[in-house]
Amino acid sequence: MEFPVYLHVGTQKILLHMVTEIVSFFIAFRFYLYLKRKQGDAISGMNRLYILLGATLGALLGSRILGGLEDPLALMASPSPLKYFYLNKTVVGGFLGGLAGVEIMKKIIGEKQRSGDLYTYPIILGLIIGRIGCFSMGVHEETYGLPTTFFTGMNLGDGLLRHPVALYEIVFLLLLAVSIRYAERSVPLDSGARFKLFMIGYLLFRFLLDFIKPHYTWSVGLSSIQIACLLGLLYYFRYIIQPKRLLISHAGSSLHIL
Repeated sequence: MEFPVYLHVGTQKILLHMVTEIVSFFIAFRFYLYLKRKQGDAISGMNRLYILLGATLGALLGSRILGGLEDPLALMASPSPLKYFYLNKTVVGGFLGGLAGVEIMKKIIGEKQRSGDLYTYPIILGLIIGRIGCFSMGVHEETYGLPTTFFTGMNLGDGLLRHPVALYEIVFLLLLAVSIRYAERSVPLDSGARFKLFMIGYLLFRFLLDFIKPHYTWSVGLSSIQIACLLGLLYYFRYIIQPKRLLISHAGSSLHIL
């Protein structure tokens, strides 16, 4: 297998990654609309649009800010820091920025219903499609792992056997989706619990995954993404130490976290 992977359309070559980025958003949004029609939505149409707007703006800002801070040395060496932030993005920053954007928007419009459950499975599906594209780039995009002698090691284009972290993430996301679905059928999950389970699981996974990825390491021994993951897990800490808060018996709580 040669990296990066191209699709051949007539005489033209198109990066598979470009296609999967577009397809991931399209399919994820269509899946969201399908679930919205099938399951209904306790949030009014206009408020849901405002929440989507908050999520989108927050995700755009968060993904670029954290992406730009992944390598502070490259940022400082860049002749145009604003352009550097624009060109670099990360999913973790998008999730945390989107979370902040939603919470701010809900405060502005006075919406108290938890809003994240409808997004959970579409996000997972979009991520899986997107990570297929990331894998197709090999070492030509910074979504590859460190060299390894483990049996999963793959030559991603530079002659070294590396951890195929994009494939690890795809497997994890599939298992996470199955686990959340099993939890839904096994216990009475409160509104918003599905999204919280996703965020807790994904942030923990990404924190661990960065130990086998090349990155700039701060003096605390962690990367920017790992620090962001810890902050996100701290946000959900009450649910980590008291998972019963995710059950319907706690639906009367005054907390309305996404």
